[in-house]
Amino acid sequence: MPHKDPEQAKEYYRQRYIKNKEKMKQKAKENYYENKQKKLEYLKDYRDKNKEKIKEDHRRYRQTEKGKRGAAISCWKWRGLVSDDYDSIYDRYINTHECDCCKKHITHGLGSRVMDHCHKTGKFRNVLCHDCNILRYHLDNNYQAYLRMMTL
Repeated sequence: MPHKDPEQAKEYYRQRYIKNKEKMKQKAKENYYENKQKKLEYLKDYRDKNKEKIKEDHRRYRQTEKGKRGAAISCWKWRGLVSDDYDSIYDRYINTHECDCCKKHITHGLGSRVMDHCHKTGKFRNVLCHDCNILRYHLDNNYQAYLRMMTL
């Protein structure tokens, strides 16, 4: 029975916990799984009832600056970029308007600006135009073959 004195009440609940520790843990575990299942069912029902709304929300989000940033960084990670600071790389990528290699003006559009990285280590190197990126790829991959050919 709880007491009016806070110290006695605290001791009472501590003793009750010690006495029923296993039973209370089991009940908490059951409640956790029961609530988790209810939440999953609710989320599934919500998704089923609001497919179009969710799709539209995702479309609108992908058009925001934060959505574009997230999509670009996610794509870079999938392609193998490894970094401690993706945000600074993204900022450099967005604010670069000329190729770091040939100094050609980079226009905004699909495939015009490329985030170059080492395919072996995953480290960021430069922001390049598409042509310089292709050239660097072939140089990296064929350099050893080129050296062998030159020694013949």
